[in-house]
Amino acid sequence: MKIKKKINKFKFKKVVVFIMFNIIFTILLSPFIIFWGPFDATKTLVVGSVLTSRHPQFVKAFLTDDQITEIVHKYDNPTSATGPTLVTTPSDASAGVTIEDIKGGTFKGKVMLIKDPKRIKVAVTKELEVNGERVSDFVKDTGAIAGINGGGFYDPKGTGNGAFPDGLAVHNGEIVHNNIGNSSTDIVAFDKDGNLIVGQITADDVKKKNITEAVSFLPTLIQDGKRGVFNDSEWGVAPRTAIGQKADGTIILVVIDGRQPTWSWGAKMSDLYNLFKEYGAVNAANLDGGSSSELIYNGKVVNKLWNIFGERYLPTAFVVMPE
Repeated sequence: MKIKKKINKFKFKKVVVFIMFNIIFTILLSPFIIFWGPFDATKTLVVGSVLTSRHPQFVKAFLTDDQITEIVHKYDNPTSATGPTLVTTPSDASAGVTIEDIKGGTFKGKVMLIKDPKRIKVAVTKELEVNGERVSDFVKDTGAIAGINGGGFYDPKGTGNGAFPDGLAVHNGEIVHNNIGNSSTDIVAFDKDGNLIVGQITADDVKKKNITEAVSFLPTLIQDGKRGVFNDSEWGVAPRTAIGQKADGTIILVVIDGRQPTWSWGAKMSDLYNLFKEYGAVNAANLDGGSSSELIYNGKVVNKLWNIFGERYLPTAFVVMPE
């Protein structure tokens, strides 16, 4: 009987070792299967996701720049954004807000148009450098009617809770966070007259340019009607959030879903650029994307989040105040 138990125990150990070996082997082999295997859809999704993460070097360890460029452009479409389908309601129109569906070659998303640019404010987490907030929290806390995720963030403590805005964060004309001193940063800002300011500035420029609301992120898509400097191969295909302004002052908020093959792959920077040109933007800039991309309206998430855990905790957001 004891011999039989020992044999069964030995067999069990062999099975466990076999399973563990296969799991470890699969993990080690998976990058090679993804990047060099025949599964083009998976490869495109992973490359686009990793390029816009904090570790883009992971992709570059397996693929050359030419290979990355080829993958990023694999699902190009001659028309990167078709004519938007209007889904506004009378209540939207009376509030000075219009929401539209947009669709491009590889993406689907939402556009929100706000006639009065002075309604746009930056919301900053109440627990700055401790905890971030969800976009729905920002909207609720400020009494806003809508909101999108804002600037980037860094994570010095490794907690991943969105507590630290990266670059400059400005609200009501005051710098509420600055981790770059007076170095230049790519800004997405509004001055006291409601003009969208994009491009590079320093902390000293906040007062000089009468900036009232601002976050830091990049790249600039359009500045004074001219195309910004960006390369699709550096950004990949991913969920996106961006903001722009027409010559008449109308604000254009864009949120594009991504990393959902049956719904929307995501967008390249050139997709965003073409989309804003179609809407007549004279200034436009990219905001934090990926699992941060989100649009809240009337207390609800109106886009399809990629993050399986729901809304992400962030340090800043742009909110739309009531008229």
